[in-house]
Order: sequence, then structure tokens, then C-alpha cells
Amino acid sequence: MTDQQTPPPVLVHVEGRAGHLVLNRPRALNSLTHPMVRTLAATLDAWARDPGIDTVVLSGAGERGLCAGGDIRAMHDDARDGDGTATEEFWRDEYRLNARIARFPKPYVALMDGIVMGGGVGVGAHGSVRVVTERSRVAMPETGIGFVPDVGGTFLLSRAPGELGMHLALTGDAVGAADALLCGLADHFVPARRLDALRADLASVPAAEAVRRHASAPEEGVLARARAWIDHCYAADTVEEIVRRLADSGERAAKEAAGTILAKSPTSVKVTLEAVRRARALGSLEAVLEQEYRVSCVALRRPDMVEGVRAQIVDKDRAPRWSPAALEAVDAQTVAGFFAPRGPGRELTFG
Repeated sequence: MTDQQTPPPVLVHVEGRAGHLVLNRPRALNSLTHPMVRTLAATLDAWARDPGIDTVVLSGAGERGLCAGGDIRAMHDDARDGDGTATEEFWRDEYRLNARIARFPKPYVALMDGIVMGGGVGVGAHGSVRVVTERSRVAMPETGIGFVPDVGGTFLLSRAPGELGMHLALTGDAVGAADALLCGLADHFVPARRLDALRADLASVPAAEAVRRHASAPEEGVLARARAWIDHCYAADTVEEIVRRLADSGERAAKEAAGTILAKSPTSVKVTLEAVRRARALGSLEAVLEQEYRVSCVALRRPDMVEGVRAQIVDKDRAPRWSPAALEAVDAQTVAGFFAPRGPGRELTFG
């Protein structure tokens, strides 16, 4: 229960034929907690059966973004001081919510304005109507905190054109509206100044028509012009070879990408490469989420996740000490261990 002085972390209200879910932790950039995930899931279940609701609209409170991800500080503390059970239970419910959103039987309009990262991608980019603005910055930045893209992120990135998804997965780079559209992370561009009018129309107008009224073309992105070197470099078999190709390509942006990858957790980037490639071969979002759950549970108990969150979020010294510190020290057996079955009762399954 929340008292009168503490607003609920998810605001739920109905305007006309539209049900609104507003992530309401603006000071924490609307990062997701377990109670928020439960509220979203329960409300979606109710609205799926409610004949008075035609459309669901997801947005974030405040001016900074939809959602910066899961509450990684809580995950860090659980990994460092607990047994990981609370985080595993959170992921189990969060990943099921991601699949629920993807299969929701009514239009699910995600207003992906501002920062949309990690878990924010999970609750936004699996929707059926995904709207970005000129302020959008969409990313799966997990390799920078010693983790691996999850919440169905490897599913989405594996299906981006060419090797664009692999580039975003390994570097953790954020993209703007045009590149989010190109990579299949969004469907429509609506200028931020028109979002209030769009919300008003969604109360009485079918979602597709309402979005068409306000959508336009975004400014040009950067990834379309970079396809040649991205597709060549990231098609290499190993992270080491990807980095070598990037460094030798003669393209400034490629060299910068090489440096970015080398600054990430060596274990995370190698596991991410394998996870995205395996995701390409899996037939459904649910199968990929099951794979991601295995990977996430292993990563939770590896030293790099605690260290990465410490460096980026807790101490903010931006100087993680990865273990091991070099790509060459991460062998194939270690990578394979992230994908090994966990045993009865310890897997994520979809009935």
C-alpha cells in the first residue's frame, strides 16, 4: 500500500476508449521495480477482457524519458549481499510481461519519448504501435555494466537489418528516432510537441488512425550510411576479429566502436555475440526470453555485473575492473556455460 504522500509507481487511468499506464518514478527515470511489473501485468490482463478499452497507452512521467531500465541498483545489492532469488523472481515476471505485451490482443501504443533503455525497451518496443520522437534515445546498454541484453532485446536486435543489431548490442550505443525505425525498434515518428494531441485522439479514435494524424518523417539518422562497414565488421566470427576489422576499417566511427567494445566487459560482449546469434535461429520471442533468462541468471552471479553497476551507478567512477580483463581470457567453455540448462524448476517457461 502507498500512503497519500507517496504516489503510486504506476498511474492507471482511463480516458474515453484508451487505458493509460504511466510509469511514475521520474526521479529514477521511471526504472522498473517488481511491484511496477506486477501492476502492469495485472492491468493488462484486466484490460484485455474489458470491452470498454480499445487501446492501451504506455508513457513515462517527467520530462526525461519513458524508462531507463530495471532497478539495477537493487539487482546489484541482491547479487552482492543476497542469493539472487529476488532478482530471478523479478526477471521471471518481467520477461513474462514482455511476452504478454507482444501478444496483447488490442493496440498497445508505447510513447517512447526521451530515454528508453534496457527494461524500457522491454515494455515499449514489444508493443504493436511504437512511437518515437526527436528526443528519443533507445539503447540496450547492458555490456557496459557487465550484463547481457535481455527483456527480449536480443530478439529485437537479432532481427534488425544486416548487422545493425549486433553493433548496438555490443557497443550499447543509443539511437535516435530514424535509426530506431530503421532497426525495427519503433514504428512511427511523432514530434514531441504533438504527443498531447495524440493522447487526446486516442481516447476516441482507433490507434492506427490517431497515429497517422500526427506522424511525420524524422531527421536522417546515421546508421543507414554506416551499413557497409557495420555489416562487414560485425559478420566476423569472434569479438576479437570484429574489433580488428573495426580498427582497420579506415572509418572514424568504426574505430570509435572498436574502442567502445574494448571498454565493455569482455565476458559480456562475448556472451552477447553468442546470444544475438542464437536468437536469430530461435523461432519466437518466448524462446528467446527463455534463453535470456538462463543467461541473466548466470550473469547475476559473475563478478562483472556487481563491478559494472558499482562503477557506473554506485560509485560512479566509470572505471570498472573487469574479471577477466581481456577478451582473449574469455574462453568458449565460459561462454557456453551461460546457455546451459538450469534444471527442473529453475527455468523460465511459457505454457
